[in-house]
Amino acid sequence: MKDLGYLAQDISILHRQYYKDTGKIFSEYQLNPTAVCILLTVHDKPGINQNQVSKELVIDRGLATREVKKMEQIGLLTRAAGHGKALTLQTTDSGEKLIPTVQKVRSNWWENRLKESGITVDSPLFSAIDQVVGKIVGN
Repeated sequence: MKDLGYLAQDISILHRQYYKDTGKIFSEYQLNPTAVCILLTVHDKPGINQNQVSKELVIDRGLATREVKKMEQIGLLTRAAGHGKALTLQTTDSGEKLIPTVQKVRSNWWENRLKESGITVDSPLFSAIDQVVGKIVGN
């Protein structure tokens, strides 16, 4: 049996390869894989604020700030008044139009990797990962 300590290493390898492969495609839209994660999170969770995005994705708040600012500049996200001082993030019409494209890029990458390895989407691996991530981000 493989030492479970290698699981983090294996997940990191997948993560880096995903970023490497999809980064080329996302750059055509002036985005990177992290920005795409932010864009999709804002789309999936209306009314979310920037701090919540950084917690949800477990990314540095400064990184979230930089990526949100870039996406505001290229017209994919806007900020609006929220509760208290927090500003909520919203996708613009341009951002909404881009959502299906970036979702397809992401899905295709994973479908290809799973197909190559013989793992199906019904694998208990997916529910196990969802459970672990849920514990980490508090969902």
